[in-house]
Amino acid sequence: MLQNIRFCGKLDMLKGGNLVEILLIIVSILLIAIVLLQSGKAESASNVISGGNNDLFANRKERGGELIITRATFVLGALFFIICLVLGF
Repeated sequence: MLQNIRFCGKLDMLKGGNLVEILLIIVSILLIAIVLLQSGKAESASNVISGGNNDLFANRKERGGELIITRATFVLGALFFIICLVLGF
């Protein structure tokens, strides 16, 4: 029945692999945005190279917004990986 319905050709774009590709683009953009929002954890890594202070191995627990952003990054990264596998096979 859906094959007979045509919305100016828009339904054809959303069928099959194109929907997965659109989802991959959306997840990619969200992943880039969420990574850019993360705090600079790499600052301590640059301190090791340049001989900075000894706070590299200090335990810093994530709380609040930082924890949400870290979990969202993990989820979006996993979705990106799974979608890429689906598109590859």
